[in-house]
Amino acid sequence: MAQTAQRPAPGPLRPSVVTGRRLVAPSFFFNGHTPRRRALVISVSALIGFALTVVWSAEFVDRAIGDTVANGLLGHEAKGAPIAGALAGVAFALATGIAGTFTACNIAVFSALAPLTGGGSVTRRGRMSAAVRPLGHLAAGAVVVSALYGVLVALAGTGMPQFDDGQGGGLSGRLVQAMVVYGMIGLTMTYLGLAAAGVVRDPLAKVSRRYPQAPMLFMGVLIGAFLIGRPFPLFRQLFRDAAESHNVLYGAAAFSLQSIGNIVVMAVLFLAVTGVLGDRLHRWMTRRPSRASALMAGAFITAGVFMILYWDLRILARRDLIWYPLAPWAA
Repeated sequence: MAQTAQRPAPGPLRPSVVTGRRLVAPSFFFNGHTPRRRALVISVSALIGFALTVVWSAEFVDRAIGDTVANGLLGHEAKGAPIAGALAGVAFALATGIAGTFTACNIAVFSALAPLTGGGSVTRRGRMSAAVRPLGHLAAGAVVVSALYGVLVALAGTGMPQFDDGQGGGLSGRLVQAMVVYGMIGLTMTYLGLAAAGVVRDPLAKVSRRYPQAPMLFMGVLIGAFLIGRPFPLFRQLFRDAAESHNVLYGAAAFSLQSIGNIVVMAVLFLAVTGVLGDRLHRWMTRRPSRASALMAGAFITAGVFMILYWDLRILARRDLIWYPLAPWAA
């Protein structure tokens, strides 16, 4: 008697979310589970981003943290000191990149690791190994953009907008460039946060299905783009040295190391947290997958709103063009 072939049991279905008239399918940034109280997650995240712009003191972070770290790593006063040669410039680039980890132009880097949170490997070594490869893709994206920008700076020299300090209280070319670059990065971060919450489509959904590493490469590209608008004084010092050298290899190497320095502290902290809390965090998220969506959406929206408000509205307020609320120590 012929036996009837049995069909394999269907695999688990990943949910999709209907937003308006569109079906939002699961993707890299959106796991298919909308956060509980999605509107509250978005609102609170945006409020945190706004609050950070009110209390953030660039002077304290740049001087007390950035300058102190750079001086300690280099073993001498970094600001204003001449950069004696390419090797010294490479060391200066890495040291000031690390020193700039917590500056306002780098704060959004921390949201780039939100998609990696809660990896599910059983062993600590497995969790660490699973985290290293995406970090490599992140670094690769940052290095490509920063190296290309370093080459451009070496070729163009000191005629670029970042050398326009401007006098008389107006908006200099350097500040306009920072406003445009960081405003665009902020909008991108905010959109990714809304995608993680299932409000809009993931813009990288199609390409990430074919190239799974594409989203982390894209996050690296955003990190590398920070250099295009960065007004951090120590970076401007490196910027001028690369421009005056007209050495494209030096420009590419120095700017690449600057970007690597920007993410090295963040990467070490992330690996430490992954090794210690990764299993517990994974179990917490898998019990309710919407928690992962809420965490990722919150990280991106907080960073995006901060970038937009700080680098656009607050700069206009500092030039007395508009009013913006500021804490007394941040004014």
